[in-house]
Amino acid sequence: MFALSIVIPCYNEENNLKRGVLKEVNRFLLKQKFSWEVLICNDESTDNSLSILRKFSRKHSKFRVLNLSHKGKPGAVWSGIKEAKYPFVLFTDMDQSTPLKEINKIIPYFNQNYDVVIGSRGSRRNGNSLLRKLMAQTFLFFRRLVLLPNIIDTQCGFKAIKTDLAKIIFPRLQFFKDTTTNSGWRVSAFDVELLFMAQKLGAKIKEVEIEWKNRDTSTTKGDDTARFKKESLQMLSEIYRVKLNDLRGFYDQT
Repeated sequence: MFALSIVIPCYNEENNLKRGVLKEVNRFLLKQKFSWEVLICNDESTDNSLSILRKFSRKHSKFRVLNLSHKGKPGAVWSGIKEAKYPFVLFTDMDQSTPLKEINKIIPYFNQNYDVVIGSRGSRRNGNSLLRKLMAQTFLFFRRLVLLPNIIDTQCGFKAIKTDLAKIIFPRLQFFKDTTTNSGWRVSAFDVELLFMAQKLGAKIKEVEIEWKNRDTSTTKGDDTARFKKESLQMLSEIYRVKLNDLRGFYDQT
């Protein structure tokens, strides 16, 4: 029977938490027939996120809070995966721009022997600014030219993977080999390398179009424009690095 561990990274999500995103998640999950757990990975938030999370988890036994030292999004996701007790793991964003109900579009593909099933926003970015939409298209064109040409959206924060496979790939991500200390919410384009390594391992990957609309109300992650520019540069750098590593045969050792 299908059983799912849901990993939600958290860095300064006070506003999203206050509007009730965890209540939404819980209401949906209580109606499901499959076994589930929710692992919320607090990445040393500097706002009131942790106290809100702890209060919620005390009343909801299937929600567990992992309070971490600052590692960035990939580190938070990996911490949750290591604690996952079920054979499939989904990592999704706290803001619920993709509502959790979209998991029902993903689950059937695991019954068809897919190893990784990812949500896709297609070419739409509902709720995003024109700048973000243009940059997303630029990133998409360049990334598909260089890596993963058959995948449209590598960056949607709604991905499910067999837990055993995730535990093989995540420790090998370049993100964990970089010892640079970073402040703020460090995202990186780790998704590109994750999917590329899964492909190299022969994993069967399915991309599924899902509902997505920007619902992020957080105001404590830093300046949005500056953060977006930083993340865009990280993404382009990540594509170049992964391609270079591939040419050097690094992933042939996977």
